[in-house]
Amino acid sequence: MKTLTSTKPLPSIETPLLALLVAQGSIPNVEASLERAIASGDYKGKKDETLLVYGGGKAQRILLVGVGKAAEVTRSSVRRAAAIAAKRARGLGTKALALAVAKEARGGLGAAELAQVVIEGVAQGGWQFTELKKQPEDPKPEVESLELVVESADKEEAEAGRRIGDAVAAGYLFTRNLQMQPGNVATPSYLAEQAKQLAAAHGFKVTILDKAQIKKEGMGALLAVAQGSAEEPRFIVMEYAGGSGAPVVLIGKGVTFDSGGISIKPALNMEDMKFDKSGATAVLGTFETLGRLKPKINVVGLIPATENLPSGTAIKPGDVVKSHLGKTIEIINTDAEGRLILCDALSYARRFKPAAAIDAATLTGAVVIALGHHAIGMLGNDEALLAEVRDAGERAGERCWPLPLWDDYRDLLKSDVADVKNSGGRAAGTIAGAWFLREFVDGFPWVHLDIAGTAYLEGEGASHAKGPTAIGVRLFTEFLLKRAGT
Repeated sequence: MKTLTSTKPLPSIETPLLALLVAQGSIPNVEASLERAIASGDYKGKKDETLLVYGGGKAQRILLVGVGKAAEVTRSSVRRAAAIAAKRARGLGTKALALAVAKEARGGLGAAELAQVVIEGVAQGGWQFTELKKQPEDPKPEVESLELVVESADKEEAEAGRRIGDAVAAGYLFTRNLQMQPGNVATPSYLAEQAKQLAAAHGFKVTILDKAQIKKEGMGALLAVAQGSAEEPRFIVMEYAGGSGAPVVLIGKGVTFDSGGISIKPALNMEDMKFDKSGATAVLGTFETLGRLKPKINVVGLIPATENLPSGTAIKPGDVVKSHLGKTIEIINTDAEGRLILCDALSYARRFKPAAAIDAATLTGAVVIALGHHAIGMLGNDEALLAEVRDAGERAGERCWPLPLWDDYRDLLKSDVADVKNSGGRAAGTIAGAWFLREFVDGFPWVHLDIAGTAYLEGEGASHAKGPTAIGVRLFTEFLLKRAGT
C-alpha cells in the first residue's frame, strides 16, 4: 500500500472515497448532504457509526466514521475507526482512499502518532486474502493507496509517523498472509525460507538449523515433537544488529500444523490449527518492520518450527525426553507441544545474554476461557519487564493482562519420573504452561505472551476481517522502538 501525506483543503481532494474520522457531536462542514443528515439526528458520530454520502465535489463519496466521545479518544479508537474506513473502502471496491481526522477526533495525539495509527488501521481494515482462490468475475480490489490529509503545520511530524506506520503495516500484512497459508504450504522449511528472504532483503544475519544440526545442538524436546512427522523441523535464528549492548530476544512458537499428536484433537475446527504458527509469524513480521525502520537496538529472533502429527514414530504419553537445558520432561499430553519446542528455544537464548526475552505462542486453550478474544495472557519473571510489555501493548492496541506465577503453581508440574512434566491438567492451564517455560529461563528477564485467544478471529468484526490478526507485530514494534529511543 502506497501512502502520502497531503495538506490540501478537503473540498479540493479528488478521490473515489474521502473518509473523515469524527468525534461524537462534532461534525466538520464538508458537504451539504452531511449537514442535513446531522441536523435530522440521523448521524451522531458514535463509536463505529458510519455514514456514506455521494458528494457533489471532487470526492465521489464521503464516509464519516465515528470515534466516540472526544474526551475518550485514544490511539486504539483512531486506529479502529481508520480500519473501519478501509474495510468499507474495500467493500466498495475503491483502490484509493483519502482520510482526514477532524480536530476534535484527535484527542491528545500528536501528528506523528496520529499518522502512524491511521496507517496501521487502514492496513488492518483493508486486508483480504485471495491468493488461493480462483479469481471471481467481479473481484473487489485491495486498498492500494492512502492519502492522509493533515494540517500544513503538522506535515513534517506526520511524515515521521507515516514512516513508522508504513513499516508496521508492512510487517503486519506480511504476518497475516503467512498466518493464512495452509499447512501443506507453510511447512517448517517454508518458514525458514521466509526468514532467509527477509535477511537478504534487509541485510541481517540468519542461521537455519536442520534436523541433524538440531540433534547435534541437543534440542531433544523440539525433536520429540517433530518425530511424528515426515516434515523435518527447523530452528531459525535471526540477528538484527542495529545498536550496541545486549539484545532483546523475541521467540515465536512455530507449529505449522498441530493435530495434537497421539493426544489427538477433535476433528471439529482442526483446520484452524494452521494458526498454531502465529507466534513465529509475528516474529518474522517484526523483523520485516525492523528491516524497514532500522532502529538503534540489537534484536534476536528465535523460531522453533515443526509439525505435530500422530504416527508410528510419534512421541507418546509417558515418554521422557531430555531438553536442551538438560532437564528431563515427562510427556503427559502430546498436545502440550508448544511449551516443548519453546523450552529449547529459551535455553538456546542464553548464549546471547539477552537484556530481555519475550515469547509469543498460541499456547493454551485455557487463556481463551480466562480472557476471551480481547486480551493476551501475560506472565513472566520480572515485574519491570512485565510493566514495559503491558505498556507497549496498550500503545499497540494489543492489550495484555497479567496472570500470577506464584510458587504454589509449580506443584502442578511435579513428575514422579522426570524433572518436570509437560502438563498440569485442566486447572490453571495457562499458568501451568508458563510455569513450565519458566523452568527453562536461566539468567535473564522474560515475559511469556499467550496469544491463543487473540491470534485469529472466527467471525467478521466492524474493523476486522475474519481470520488472522497478526497479534504481536505492533506490540513487539512498540516495545523495541521505545527501548531504542525512537
